[in-house]
Amino acid sequence: MRRREFITLMGGAAASVWPLATRAQQPAMPVIGFLNSQAPDTYADRLRAFHRGLKDAGYVEGENVAIVYRWAENQIDRLPALAAELVRRQVAVIATGNSPSTLMANAATTTIPIVFAVGEDPVKLGLVASLARPGGNLTGINFFLGELTAKRLELLRELVSGAVRVAVLVNPENAANTETTVRDLETAAGAIGLQIRVVRASTIGEINAAFASFVREKPDALFIGNDSFFQGRVVQLATLSARHAVPAIFADRSFPEIGGLMSYGSSILDTYRQVGVYTGRILKGTKPADLPVVQSSKFELVINAQTATMLGLTVPPTLLATADEVIE
Repeated sequence: MRRREFITLMGGAAASVWPLATRAQQPAMPVIGFLNSQAPDTYADRLRAFHRGLKDAGYVEGENVAIVYRWAENQIDRLPALAAELVRRQVAVIATGNSPSTLMANAATTTIPIVFAVGEDPVKLGLVASLARPGGNLTGINFFLGELTAKRLELLRELVSGAVRVAVLVNPENAANTETTVRDLETAAGAIGLQIRVVRASTIGEINAAFASFVREKPDALFIGNDSFFQGRVVQLATLSARHAVPAIFADRSFPEIGGLMSYGSSILDTYRQVGVYTGRILKGTKPADLPVVQSSKFELVINAQTATMLGLTVPPTLLATADEVIE
């Protein structure tokens, strides 16, 4: 073989080998595990907000990060196996959407970073040592569900001005949260002259039974407790509230958006955006222990004016003026 032919051949071989070698040296795309106790069809807006936060931190799904989603479809008993699966896959970080998924992820690993969004105090839940210094492999966002209980009751009373008797729907399976909610409501109700009756439901059938009892007892209004189970049943709750003409308030804007009367709580979309930002920061190397827990500072009142009209209620001008959104 002539020298020139040999050089040409070797040059062609190198041209074909080097791209393969370059590709082989590319770092593997990091993988996020997204764990949630609910169903994906109720989470489209929140996922968009999560992706927006990731993008703010420099990550786009499919381009420089992969996401493995695991949904329990409102079956809490599936969460341990789903969390264990993410741990076996050795994902870079686990993002969780509520207290049940966070607690199960926490039980499954002490090493993989976890970014949470919880409505309860994460210190009381045992997730972090303190808000300023989480101290372990968890950090995230506390979006103040329980702390707004009294304000939520006051807003319900303002819209349903003649209300005296208020039914309170709570989930007995979430004992600590239920105890706090009932205690806070009893104090708030006493201060504004309301009578409350606690109704417990932890299954679809029990929710139906609760509304059947409202037909007999005719409460003036309904306060729906802050619980991930109820969040997963928001369509059922909005439908039954409309069918039985019970003015109700919920913690999350998804309730009035699908026909419920009103909601007051932290901006859940802003919460998920922040979860995305924190997840991105951890992918870049920041340790969870060095990221203080963020407490929500953005709250929103959403009123469905059409539902109010259907219920024979007139929304006071003061509420119209302070509402972040009025759905016509």
